Amino acid sequence: MRTSSTVRIVVIGVVLLVVLATAVALLPVREILISLLGRIESVGGWGPVLLAGVYAAACVLFVPGSVLTLGAGFLFGVVRGTIAVSVGSVVGATTAFLVGRTLLRGWIEKRIAANPRYQAIDRAVGKEGFKIVLLVRLSPVFPFNLLNYAFGLTKIPLPQYVLASWIGMLPGTLMYVYLGSALKSLAEVAAGTPSDDPLHTVSSCSVWW
Repeated sequence: MRTSSTVRIVVIGVVLLVVLATAVALLPVREILISLLGRIESVGGWGPVLLAGVYAAACVLFVPGSVLTLGAGFLFGVVRGTIAVSVGSVVGATTAFLVGRTLLRGWIEKRIAANPRYQAIDRAVGKEGFKIVLLVRLSPVFPFNLLNYAFGLTKIPLPQYVLASWIGMLPGTLMYVYLGSALKSLAEVAAGTPSDDPLHTVSSCSVWW
């Protein structure tokens, strides 16, 4: 009976996550995120905490984090914005890692089975887990959200994964939060471009968290 209940919970969890990810793919994500940033701006001191929570959920649901990262800089400045995004991205990446290691293991294996880049990462992680995760986090070549789940299939210990991910993501987080702090409105955050500088387009850069 316990096994049957566990299987049922796992199946429901997988179906729910897939439905949510599909819905995200079909929705006007950028507009929704800008609306969320507007609400976060209105809650005052709890704003960074709320943004970190939204960011963590975005990581799990395969939502690109560029708008939220720029928005954090715009709303809270470099220091608080970087802390909020860093916490949210690490929590989200860790959650996806654990889900990939448990609930979605079979689905993730199918997604990455034919990709030689992930196969190479898997082999390398078996030898130099911390170093490989750190180096991959520094590179925009690999999709951040799927990689969170993919690392769950490797043998890297959770503490090493969390620490390497945090260190590797921090430079890019700091850079894009700083760029966001230079923007003057949520409209500019949505466009990724300061209204008085049409040649400076942030959204065209590779933001993988």
